[in-house]
Amino acid sequence: MLYALNKNTTTTSILQAALNDLEVIIGFRIQSHFNGKYVDLRNWIAENLGKDFLSKRILNCLPQVEAVEEWIILMLALAPHLRSDFFETIIARHLPDGGNFPEFGGVKGSNHRGLLPTGETARFIIGGSDMHERLAVHSYFGEAHFFNRLGILWLEPVKEGEPEMSGRMILDNEWVDKILFGKASAPRFGLDFPAHKITTAMNWDDAVLHPQTAAQIDDIKTWLRYNNKIFEDNNLKRKVKPGYRVLFYGQSGTGKTMTASLLGKDIRRDVYRIDLSQIVSKYIGETEKNLESVFKKAESKSWILFFDEADALFGKRTQVQSSHDRYANQEVSYLLQRIEDYPGLLILASNFKNNLDDAFVRRFHAIIHFPVPQPAERLLLWQKAMASSLSPSGDVNLSMLAHQYELTGAGILNAMHFAALSCFAKGVSVISNTDILGGIRKELIKEEKNL
Repeated sequence: MLYALNKNTTTTSILQAALNDLEVIIGFRIQSHFNGKYVDLRNWIAENLGKDFLSKRILNCLPQVEAVEEWIILMLALAPHLRSDFFETIIARHLPDGGNFPEFGGVKGSNHRGLLPTGETARFIIGGSDMHERLAVHSYFGEAHFFNRLGILWLEPVKEGEPEMSGRMILDNEWVDKILFGKASAPRFGLDFPAHKITTAMNWDDAVLHPQTAAQIDDIKTWLRYNNKIFEDNNLKRKVKPGYRVLFYGQSGTGKTMTASLLGKDIRRDVYRIDLSQIVSKYIGETEKNLESVFKKAESKSWILFFDEADALFGKRTQVQSSHDRYANQEVSYLLQRIEDYPGLLILASNFKNNLDDAFVRRFHAIIHFPVPQPAERLLLWQKAMASSLSPSGDVNLSMLAHQYELTGAGILNAMHFAALSCFAKGVSVISNTDILGGIRKELIKEEKNL
C-alpha cells in the first residue's frame, strides 16, 4: 500500500485518486489565476477536499511529508511517470483555444513528449501570484530540506543567467520505483552512474587476515555500528566530522575487495566499486562531474564507496609545467574536498601506499596493510579452499604446499578451482597432489615464476 487509506483500496485506485485530487488543485489554481482572485490554498483544500486531506495521502515510504505543499510537489514530479498527457489535458480544458501560458512553467524532454513540471510549476500551483507564498516554495528545493538530503527530488541545473526555478523537477528513479512498487531498484551502471554494486557469498570465517589487519578491520566495524551515537552527544557532534576514510594497501589478491564486501554484508549496507575507466576523462571538468553523480546518490543512502586501484585517481600532484598539470592538480583538490565531505565509509585500495598523494594519506582515519600471507595463514587458506565434494588423496600435503609456494589468498583459491575442475572433468571424486600442482603451476605462470 502506498497511502495510509483503508486496506481494501488497491494501489492503482489510490494513485488514480491522488491524480484526481492533484488535477482538482491545479484546476482551482488556474481558474483563480484567470479570475484574478486570491484564495489561500491550504484553506481551500481543507474546505473542498477535507481537513484530513494530507493525513489520508501521506506516502508510507515518505513519513517525513508534513505539509500539503510537499505532497503537491511530489505528485507534480510523479504525475508524468503515470500519465504522459496529464498537464496538457488540464491546460487544454482551461485554454480550449490554446495560447501561451508561461506562468505555468514546464519544459519538454528529449524523449518524453508531454510537459515536464519545473520549479516554476510548483511555485504557480502553490503560491499563485502571492509573492510571499511563491518565495516560500524555494525552501522545498533547498539543501536543508529532506527532498535534497535524501536524494528524493531536486531541480535540474539551468544555463547561467536563467531563473533557477525554471529547472525541471527530477524525481529520483529509485524513489519512483519505491513509491509505485514498494521497493527501490538498484541504480543502473552507465555514464551517469559509473559504479558497480559488489557482493560476496563468503563470510568472515572464510577470510584469513593478518592479526593486525583483522584488529584494524574490527575498528571499522565499531565505527559502522556505533558512529551514530557520536552525533547524539551534544559535545562530540560539534567537533567530529561525519564519515570514515580508510586506505587498504597490499599486493593484489590479499583480500582488499573481499573485506570491503564483507563489511557491507556485515551491517547490510550496499558496497559500490567505482569504475575508474568510466570516471577518469581527458576532458577538463568531466572527471569531477562523473564522480559527483556517484557521491550525490551515495550520500543519502549510507553506501560504502570502494575505489579500487585508487592511485589512478588519487595519485601524487605534479609540479605545474603546463595547463594540463594545473587542471590535474585542481582535480586532486576537488577529490580531497569531496572525500572529506562524504558522511559514510569510503575505502581506497592500492597496491602501494606511496603512490597516493600525501594530502590524501593525512586524511585517512586508518591505513591498513594487507600483507602476503605467511605459511601458517596459507595453510588455513588451503584448508578453507578445499572442495567439500572431493576427498584429498594420501599424497596431498597442504602444510608442505603452504610452506613451499608463496601464493596470495586469491592465488590459492584459483589453484584449487583449477584442480577441482580437473577432477570433475576426469569424473573422479578424489583430488590428488598432481591436480593441485597443476593449479599452482598456472598461478605461478601468471606471475612469471617457475614451479
